[in-house]
Amino acid sequence: MLSRRYAFLDHPGPLAFAHRGGAAEGAENTFAAFERAVRLGYVYLETDAHATADGVLLAFHDHTLDRVTDQRGRISELPYSAVRRARIGGRHEIPLLEDLLGTWPQARFNIDVKEAAAIGPLAEAIRRTDAYDRICLTSFSDERLVLAKAALGRDVCSALGPRGVAALRAAATTSGYGRLLARLSRAGIPCAQVPVGFRGLRVTTRALVRTAHAIGMQVHVWTINDTVRMERLLDLGVDGIMTDNVTGLRDVLDGRGLWHPHGLAA
Repeated sequence: MLSRRYAFLDHPGPLAFAHRGGAAEGAENTFAAFERAVRLGYVYLETDAHATADGVLLAFHDHTLDRVTDQRGRISELPYSAVRRARIGGRHEIPLLEDLLGTWPQARFNIDVKEAAAIGPLAEAIRRTDAYDRICLTSFSDERLVLAKAALGRDVCSALGPRGVAALRAAATTSGYGRLLARLSRAGIPCAQVPVGFRGLRVTTRALVRTAHAIGMQVHVWTINDTVRMERLLDLGVDGIMTDNVTGLRDVLDGRGLWHPHGLAA
């Protein structure tokens, strides 16, 4: 069992994460999206960390501006003076991640570190806002996760990286992985954030949830927008759901008596 409890996870579950603020109901990763989620009662906000060429930290998902803004170019190769002119959906400024942390100081932010260049600016933003206990770090790179945690200089909540998720799935689906499961437990990582499936393989199964729970690890599933699928995952016993459909997830949890909002509106 895990020996450390994290304040980030100290909230009645299942946890409801507004993925990019709730991308299905407005422009993703914008102040308007996060404000809408907060007004609905969301405690947990999911976003992404990118840095410009001159080290300005943004809450933005893509490596380039092309898909969701009226400008083009790779963020890491552009100065902030150029990036700040971009408008998401032609209307919304790209928010600074530090401004999100400061605007809702009681909200909890699940942060996907998208590039190594974002690590230093992210560590500084977390230090300046004293947000250590209300962030969870995640990444699709094990190496970035290790570097990001080291840059913070203190223990914070984090999710398993890709290798850890693969190990958890192996332990859940194949006998003889007790030693691997013990190693995961000793690592002290408190949550696995996983898809329902990946490249034709089932990932989120009852066995995986049971295996994670056996070592005190939560399971959060992304990105679930269909309410029927939300219901099925809750029946499996998952500990959290990330969604673009923030109204739908709120209604599903409320219908089960499991909606636990917090009055965070600015």
